[in-house]
Amino acid sequence: MNDTIPARVAEEVIAAGAFVAARGWTPATAGNLSARIDGSSMAITASGVDKGQLRSADVLAFDLAANRVRGPRPSSAETALHVERYNADPAIGAVVHVHAKSATVVSMLRGIGSEMRFEGYELVKALSGIKTHEIGVTVPIFANTQDMDGLAKDVRARLSGAAPCFGYLLAGHGLYAWGATMGDALRHTEALEFLLSCELERRKVER
Repeated sequence: MNDTIPARVAEEVIAAGAFVAARGWTPATAGNLSARIDGSSMAITASGVDKGQLRSADVLAFDLAANRVRGPRPSSAETALHVERYNADPAIGAVVHVHAKSATVVSMLRGIGSEMRFEGYELVKALSGIKTHEIGVTVPIFANTQDMDGLAKDVRARLSGAAPCFGYLLAGHGLYAWGATMGDALRHTEALEFLLSCELERRKVER
């Protein structure tokens, strides 16, 4: 294992990669995953690797305070979006980004700068802290861009002080979700992707 990353954390990221890849959510080398190591660092997947075949060397240590990866390999091009989440909320322990089909399609249908709101679905109770289907859950949609630092600032501004949020969409790109643990982040990813697929089916029926 990478000696700057606890074995448990590296194994957690590798297992998460296998989970999302098996569901077809990270085609080719798409997506990225991270887990908090401690208050000042995270473990994140390297750039351009198949998430279903991650090795310990593909999980990199990243210094949140210095804003740089430890070592010669580059981390994901979207590292700034992971950094933003960890810096925004110390309770976040893992971040998952997938290019799942429903998330990607819905992000285009709903329009840039809008949001998706789920109401009445029983599965919202899969999201941490939600005990009833009567609570509405909002998933913001952001414009896709190559300016990750600028996007991270937009995310921080929009989510700051908002109601509990479990993920957001990048238009034409995919879903970001997070949680206190990697298990929570993966559960939120799976629940949100299912809810988004339900919304797609509703649109077909209601035409």
